[in-house]
Amino acid sequence: MTARIPQESFQAYIPIPLPPDPPVSMAGMEPLLEKANQALGRLDGITLVLPDPDLFIYMYVRKEALLSSQIEGTQSSLSDLLMYESEEHPGAPLDDVQEVSRYVAAMTYGLQRLREGFPLSLRLLREIHEVLMTGGRGGHQTPGEFRQSQNWIGGTRPGNAAFVPPPPEEVDRCLGDFERFLHATDPPMSILVKAALCHVQFESIHPFLDGNGRLGRLLITFLFCAKGVMKDPSLYLSLYMKRNRKRYYELLQEVRVNGNWEDWVEFFLHGVEETATQAVEAARQIVAVLSKDRKRVEQTGRAARSALLLFQMLQRRPIISIATAATILKLSKPTVAKSIEVLLKLGILNEATGKLKGRLFAYKEYIAILGIGTEPLPR
Repeated sequence: MTARIPQESFQAYIPIPLPPDPPVSMAGMEPLLEKANQALGRLDGITLVLPDPDLFIYMYVRKEALLSSQIEGTQSSLSDLLMYESEEHPGAPLDDVQEVSRYVAAMTYGLQRLREGFPLSLRLLREIHEVLMTGGRGGHQTPGEFRQSQNWIGGTRPGNAAFVPPPPEEVDRCLGDFERFLHATDPPMSILVKAALCHVQFESIHPFLDGNGRLGRLLITFLFCAKGVMKDPSLYLSLYMKRNRKRYYELLQEVRVNGNWEDWVEFFLHGVEETATQAVEAARQIVAVLSKDRKRVEQTGRAARSALLLFQMLQRRPIISIATAATILKLSKPTVAKSIEVLLKLGILNEATGKLKGRLFAYKEYIAILGIGTEPLPR
């Protein structure tokens, strides 16, 4: 479609309503679809054997928030986010860390609404978007409201942009078609394939002025949870998309230009299998590390009681200061300091700041497992 803004014409893309016509050909992809489903089942089942599945979800949500925000250009590390949440000073720019923190809040809000029985809908996506954007760098970009002006990706204006989504007057119609497909049961379709189609369609409509990439990635997890594919929100594809971001953007454009849904669906299914398998392995490593370290703490004699309390707290707050730990555990600072010394001698903690005052201590091996793949992208 040719659209106009003052003094310039440009081509805008208006996606054809889903499902694709002709349908996506799954010829040759059935084994991959089965592998992806099996990997997803193993991931969903791993929470049944974890000693604290809520802890695993809690930390994985933060990893996903970090990765998804890095794709958009933030430079925060996992340690930065954990320090910010512990009210310590992060090493990355505060705006970057706050943006990641808003993603955590948006994800938590959306999942809670789904658990309360609210349907996955345009209204819920608007609510999630408001949480995502309010207070962040995109807070001026009408949080929670579908756009009323033209946006674009790449370039300095629509005329030289890499991609131009539908004009604002087409957005409501495109979103209405999108929501109908979201809830449609005909034609029958694997939920993995449906999630793949929905992600591309949402990104192509680009219904908000900002935050579309992050919300589009959240949509995948929300759809899996809403449709009962997963009991807990433990699958996030941002690491896969970050590692393969060039191919990811190429395939989005392939769908738009050539209607090549098949290569995109194959890419997506590979991502589900790979990401679910990695998450299961990470869960097993975390269980092994926590079990090993707990036994070592238990063998420290008289110091074990308070050291165990500190060790338990570290699983949710793996970067701490003496003052923060004392407040949370309701112990004296000298008692906490002694417990920290115990964990330092065991090699469980290390001093993370190099300061004499205001020192921070990190559960290094635990953070290392969680942080695999979360190194900021080069500028």
